[in-house]
Amino acid sequence: MSTLLIKNGTIVNEGTIFKADIFIENEIISKIASEINIVADKMIDASGLHIFPGVIDDQVHFREPGLTHKGCIASESKAAIAGGVTSFIEQPNTVPNAVTQEILEEKYQIAAKTSYANYSFMMGGTNDNLEEVLKTNPRNVAGIKLFLGSSTGNMLVDNEETLEKIFSSTKMLIAVHCEDEQTIRENLEKAKEQYGDDIPVTQHPVIRSAAACYKSSSKAIELAKKTGARLHVFHISTGLETELFQNDIPLEEKLITAEVCVHHLYFSDADYTTKGNFIKWNPAVKAATDREKIWEALLDDRIDVIATDHAPHTLEEKSQKYLQAPSGGPLVQHSLITMLEFAKNGKISLEKVAQKMMHNPAILFKIEKRGFIKEGFFADLALVDLNSDAWTVTKENVLYQCGWSPFEGKEFTTKVQTTVLNGKVVMENGVLNEERFGQRLLFNR
Repeated sequence: MSTLLIKNGTIVNEGTIFKADIFIENEIISKIASEINIVADKMIDASGLHIFPGVIDDQVHFREPGLTHKGCIASESKAAIAGGVTSFIEQPNTVPNAVTQEILEEKYQIAAKTSYANYSFMMGGTNDNLEEVLKTNPRNVAGIKLFLGSSTGNMLVDNEETLEKIFSSTKMLIAVHCEDEQTIRENLEKAKEQYGDDIPVTQHPVIRSAAACYKSSSKAIELAKKTGARLHVFHISTGLETELFQNDIPLEEKLITAEVCVHHLYFSDADYTTKGNFIKWNPAVKAATDREKIWEALLDDRIDVIATDHAPHTLEEKSQKYLQAPSGGPLVQHSLITMLEFAKNGKISLEKVAQKMMHNPAILFKIEKRGFIKEGFFADLALVDLNSDAWTVTKENVLYQCGWSPFEGKEFTTKVQTTVLNGKVVMENGVLNEERFGQRLLFNR
């Protein structure tokens, strides 16, 4: 048995902030009290630090298998640990797409050997793999992922009959990327008529418009209501979409939930002039007015979760012209500190950060014994310094395999100091442990 005692920390958990000690035996939190005086194998003095549950990022693309020139499970999960992200749910648009049980299980086998963080992978739906989708084990797979806008390979699900069959046939959580493909194609043709092949990146939110997002997400929600499906809408990017969601029932009772990503809370279309393709995501970063409406919906609980949609590409790929440059960017190392900076500036409370990044992902995915600082739960913790010396994101201090960050040049005064994963100290005072203690997530369903 290994034991760990964390003394003098300020815990942020379940809507409260309080000082307490935490005693951990093996992987589990065994005691939380105002003062614990037990001799442990290791002791951490957390004086001056805030202790959060480890972040659960419900949407990442770690690029393995098939796209490992951009990133891999090892590299990106290590960056996640450095950012206080202890659990991730990865998406199926790798190569080959995870659209059979065999390919899905191969990803789990890779993670079992290489992941620094806890992991789960989503099963991908297509227009013709319903039989495979229905074989998915709800106990050890996070959910079903459907792309209702273009994606890698054969993952665009645009057959309405197939969609209704999937929604009607499974009680598993169905997560969706919502952008209407026809609307995007029409907008792209207009842009080509105006600019030829040299479309400026400032046209990205015009091409992948608010209307394209709203048309797709409203249709998905209508279908979920018709079939009783459990729907989770990824990366809300428009103010209009926020009106589709409820805040008048507890999260545990919601059948339709929503996520926002850090980049849609931080950037606006004004940033394309300086950041260019480095903030080119799908769905697009849109107007500042959209950003403010999203913030309102996040704070009043119409939007339930904050995630990243972490999706690395190489500098070479991102440096191409708009039409050739792929969408997506790396974020897991900087998601928690970005939200903590917002908290320091009064935009969101620390308790709300814990709710949206740790508690709610655990609740809506029904993750077993994670997402909270509770006795009997796994000891996944992020110890953060809210008043660190100022430091700046540079290429030299990012851990992403792609070697860049959309936050380069940004100064932070918060820092993830130490990360605990399954009771093991995997980063201490900013220094990462090379041992791997990640586990496959399990779900109470």
